[in-house]
Amino acid sequence: MTQTVQIAIPMAGYGSRMRPHTWSKAKPLIPLAGMTVLDHALDQFRSLPAGWQAEYVFIVSPFQKEQVQAHMAAYYPDLPVKIVVQEVMNGQAPALYLAREFLKGPMLMSFSDTLIDTDLSILTSDTHDGLAWVMPVPDPRRFGVAVVDASGRITRLVEKPGDIENNLAVVGFYYFKSGEALMEAIAEQIAGGKTIKGEYFLTESINIMLKHGANFAPVQIDTWLDAGVISATLETNAWLLSHGRDNSAEAARRLTEATIIPPVHIHPTAQVHGSVIGPYVSLGAECVVESAVVRNAIIDTNTHIRDMVLTDSIIGKHVCLSGAPTRLNVGDNSSVESGES
Repeated sequence: MTQTVQIAIPMAGYGSRMRPHTWSKAKPLIPLAGMTVLDHALDQFRSLPAGWQAEYVFIVSPFQKEQVQAHMAAYYPDLPVKIVVQEVMNGQAPALYLAREFLKGPMLMSFSDTLIDTDLSILTSDTHDGLAWVMPVPDPRRFGVAVVDASGRITRLVEKPGDIENNLAVVGFYYFKSGEALMEAIAEQIAGGKTIKGEYFLTESINIMLKHGANFAPVQIDTWLDAGVISATLETNAWLLSHGRDNSAEAARRLTEATIIPPVHIHPTAQVHGSVIGPYVSLGAECVVESAVVRNAIIDTNTHIRDMVLTDSIIGKHVCLSGAPTRLNVGDNSSVESGES
């Protein structure tokens, strides 16, 4: 039997933690292990149960809409996607509420910069009103956490707890049996003005559902990747390349003037001469690297690097770099040249 599931991916926001890259590109389109962050986010849903048909709902900022639409048209022309614009950045819950006409029946929700490793085939037989994916962390005070009773039922979610007694961090990935029930809870939350620093968090929406008797259970995972800040994005790039997202062998065969240290992902149109690439490097289309060493870096398309050692860096499109050893975070259409080499 065919089952339709709505998949909501809120991605609106200013992307301030990924500056300068988000001055010129939507945060979900930042490159990552040979694709974009958004591509990896969509890959999470490949394990949906057989017979489940996904319909996607993206909630974007006004300045993201054109880029995201163009990306989906180019790479996913047959994927059913509705795009909703969030004009006011007042939180996760209002973002979903803007898309309420589409979020009916069973739905999944994942933030665009949250990547997890999970098997969604568990939804076939699940009978809960909702599921919250969680992962134990050493210090949960930066996250929301799930409070779980002896029967394994979630009793409440706590945003940024003051202690580390409960370490089950919610990772920003949820299943709701009824999108309508979630929308009712969000409407109640907004009517009551329940905000944290002026924002309506989804954790409070779920707490309202729990207060009204909804039965939520945790789904524990052991892989949770973040692409929301520079340092974490580099770590996520390294993890993905180390877990099957590299093309190191093909790159080594093609680039005979380069030394390739796996894992890396090098676009087939990139050129590398007299250089060492890797480990943990993503090199985009039409890039040129000459007489350089590049390690632990993400390099977007049409960038030229020469006569330098580059490490722990994210570099945008159409950038020219040359000179001394360095660590950089450079946006699109830039040029950086050192007097030393």
